[in-house]
This record gives sequence, structure tokens and C-alpha cells, in this order.
Amino acid sequence: MTEAITQNFPASYFPIDEATKQSGFTMASDPLTCSLLKTLAASKPGGKFLELGTGTGLSTAWILDGMDSTSALISVDNDARFLNIAKEYLSDNRLDLICADAGEWLNQNLEFDFIFADTWHGKYLMLKEALAMLKPGGLYILDDMLPQPNWPEGHQEKALKLIADLDNRTDITLTKLRWATGIIIASKK
Repeated sequence: MTEAITQNFPASYFPIDEATKQSGFTMASDPLTCSLLKTLAASKPGGKFLELGTGTGLSTAWILDGMDSTSALISVDNDARFLNIAKEYLSDNRLDLICADAGEWLNQNLEFDFIFADTWHGKYLMLKEALAMLKPGGLYILDDMLPQPNWPEGHQEKALKLIADLDNRTDITLTKLRWATGIIIASKK
């Protein structure tokens, strides 16, 4: 017997998804990636979480859904128009939504148990700074590592260079998944 596999979506997902479509934002994380983020978030009770690239808050909703009541999430995005969608639908005292350039924000001296890098800074730019914020045993998660239809010309080479840079690091253990949009999960040694 074959049964369909369904995800338990956070309640806030559907209104955010509708607002995302209406806004024209086309870079939202897919539900498979989001479900994985929720599961990984649940593995860090009492954790400090960082999301670089809130967008409209779709992945943020899933991370929050996996976090326990003593965890805290900082989510940073530089586009107030899209961040305002997250602010409208994600009222949660564990969440701090910050409108700032991630490149400038990454210069803070903070530590996290979980970093989802879903924007240029902390992923293609300032990788060293982002990984320096990760506690030992912490998780660093990337998506969109397989070719995507919205990638500009030349982006594939950037993704391959990032993967090679991660492969050459000795301070992390990583797994590359050919699943969803292409996921990389690293744990800091």
C-alpha cells in the first residue's frame, strides 16, 4: 500500500505563502527544505538560532515550529518590504526580526547553535565570519546548492566554489544532499 507523505505545516505558513505570492517574492525556501529546518531546529533545545535571509518568513515559520519554548531566533534581512510580511504573520516572543544588511550584521560577536544561511552574506560572502559564530556542535545549513531556475548566469560557478571551500575546511563535518533544492548541513567540530 502506498500512502502519500504529507508535511505538518505551521499554521502561519499558508497566509505567509499567499502574501509571498502577492508580493512577487520568488526566492522562498521550498517546503521540503523548511520541513528539514524544523526537524533540525528540534535537535537544539534551548538553542540560539540565526537565519540570514528572512525573505517573507516562510522558512522562519518552520524554524520557529521546531524550536522549543526556551530557544531564541534572530532572523536578518535587508528588504523591509518582504520582512514586513514576516512581521505581520509571525508574532512570537522567541523571534527577533532585524532589518539590516547581513554583511554589516555579521560583524557582531555572537554565538549560535544553528545558522541557516539563505542569503549571500554568510554563504557566498563572509563565510568565515558566519562559521566563527557557530558554537562547537552547532549546525550550519545551506539550501539552493543545486542549479535553480532563478540563478543568474555564472552563479553555478559560485556554488561550486562554495562547496569546494566547505570541503576544504577542517573545522566542520559536512553532508551534501541532492534533495529538495540541494542542501548542505555542516556541524562545527
